[in-house]
Amino acid sequence: MTELLQGATRDEALAPLLAQGWTETADGNAIRKRFTFRNFNEAFGFMTRVALFAEKRDHHPDWRNVYRTVEVELSTHDAGGLTAKDIELARTMDEAAAHV
Repeated sequence: MTELLQGATRDEALAPLLAQGWTETADGNAIRKRFTFRNFNEAFGFMTRVALFAEKRDHHPDWRNVYRTVEVELSTHDAGGLTAKDIELARTMDEAAAHV
């Protein structure tokens, strides 16, 4: 089982993501972000690139796509909150979105 991020380690891991527009859920067990693209093709392309990465890591996002927006919530369900897997996937999503 993957370990939850806690204390200073959690704060350090989250700080750069929060600066990039990620927010914590009210219970602190997940982070979320809304990505907006120019059109559906860009949004779907982003999702495809992220899906390939997520599948390799066996760590899948909770997400929703409507036209040009993709809403994401990340949490490691079997750990009950945020882990390094979520931080890695969030960084990958930010990088993928920057190269659309």
